[in-house]
Amino acid sequence: MKMTGNTILITGGASGIGRGLAEAFHRLGNQVIVAGRRKDYLDAVTQANPGMRAIELDVTDQESIAEASAQVLRDFPSLNVLINNAGVMALDNPAEPVDDRMLVDSVATNFLGPIRLTSALVEHLKSQSAATIVNVTSGMGFVPFAIGAVYSASKAALHSWTMTLRYQLEGSTVKVVELAPPWVRTDLLNSNEAEGAMPRAEFIAESMALLATGADEVLVDRVRRIRANPGPNEAAYFQEFNDMMLKG
Repeated sequence: MKMTGNTILITGGASGIGRGLAEAFHRLGNQVIVAGRRKDYLDAVTQANPGMRAIELDVTDQESIAEASAQVLRDFPSLNVLINNAGVMALDNPAEPVDDRMLVDSVATNFLGPIRLTSALVEHLKSQSAATIVNVTSGMGFVPFAIGAVYSASKAALHSWTMTLRYQLEGSTVKVVELAPPWVRTDLLNSNEAEGAMPRAEFIAESMALLATGADEVLVDRVRRIRANPGPNEAAYFQEFNDMMLKG
């Protein structure tokens, strides 16, 4: 994708991977709009990055999506990049009764949110001379985490939907990119100090370099084995991965 001269909307852009991407694109001279539910977090990001803009958005709420989309298109008619990054992760065990609130919030945030926001903006993006949609999935969409079953399934669903979106937009001016992170040091599951997680700055730097290549899938080195796993023998590495993570 083009790395400069864009107008970029990033959901979940006030923390974690979203903030890292927002600040990296901001440093390259793009107009970046960060979107999220927590106004105090949004204010902190924009104050730290003069010129960056923010908009309150709850991707689980259709009315919020409609209002925020209308505001973005009104205030930033040059919008040409959408990064669907907002996500939540809670631990769960599918062998036990599921917490319905967790289930609904996870699916609404991780899967329905990107679909609904893309739906609200896709006609505008198709009218731009060059546009990009980036969907942030997860390595766990390819090798599920046994105590994050709902999260893993929601990211697998987003991967599938991203493939069909790319196919349907073939021949248009809109490029569709999937960014699938490994475990990264963020607030997600309080992983900021996790030794086994990839440092956020390292992940952002490698991802930005890969985005510049025009790849359809942005896969840092740490996630490549996971991405390559699905297939007839995928259960073996699934077992190995989860035994390593959960049993030590």
